[in-house]
Order: sequence, then C-alpha cells, then structure tokens
Amino acid sequence: MSVYVDDSEHGYGQMVMCHMIADSSAELLAMADQIGVARKWIQYAGTAREHLDICKAKRKLAVERGAVELTGRALFSKIRGRL
Repeated sequence: MSVYVDDSEHGYGQMVMCHMIADSSAELLAMADQIGVARKWIQYAGTAREHLDICKAKRKLAVERGAVELTGRALFSKIRGRL
C-alpha cells in the first residue's frame, strides 16, 4: 500500500499545487495528517478519483515520509485503473 504524488504544477493563488492519491482512503488521510493538510480539502472522497491537491512544500514533506513520486500521466493512469 502506498501514497503517491505527481509532478504537475497548477497555480492556486500564489501557490503551486500537485496531486496526492493513495491506495486507500485511510492511507491518504494518514499522510494528510502527517504533512499538515486539513482533511476537509479531500476531493471526490470515497470514489476512484479521491485525491488531495497539495502545495509543493507539502509534496516535499510527503516524499520525505515515503510518498512515491510519479509523473502526472502515471498518477492519472492509476486513477483510471480504479474506474
């Protein structure tokens, strides 16, 4: 079981965001807690598209805590595989 972050760069205000997914909701929420991302920001909770948009600083923390780095294409392939 793993948590994954992609290399996308989407602007949100002054932040640069990417995506974080996991093999399970529990893992996604556990990583969010570890890196200080509020659970309320989860998108599409309970669906195959469940993810969090996180800023680059939080991405770095996630990787330091074991998240697997993927390209945006590879991350979305994982999501498509769930549908």
